[in-house]
Amino acid sequence: MQVAVFLLLQGDQSVAADIARGRAIATRWCSECHVTAPGQRLGSDNVPTFSEINKSKHFDEARLSAFLSAPRHSRMPDLSLTRAEIADLVAYIKSQRP
Repeated sequence: MQVAVFLLLQGDQSVAADIARGRAIATRWCSECHVTAPGQRLGSDNVPTFSEINKSKHFDEARLSAFLSAPRHSRMPDLSLTRAEIADLVAYIKSQRP
């Protein structure tokens, strides 16, 4: 019984989102178009900032994860992110303050 509980706890820790990894993904893949962090000076005027996405009622964690899994936007590239990478990126976006 103790082994099963230990394995369950280990499984939960391995799927926890990592904001630092999300920031790295955002910097690499998103920052050319989106303002992904406070103080970033470059980004497109035609796309929302990460803080705007964070405060949007249309993008809770579940909807944002679904969108990043299959972007429905012709200008948004298909990044082919893993579920863990999506979770990390969503955690980073949700950590942004308006």
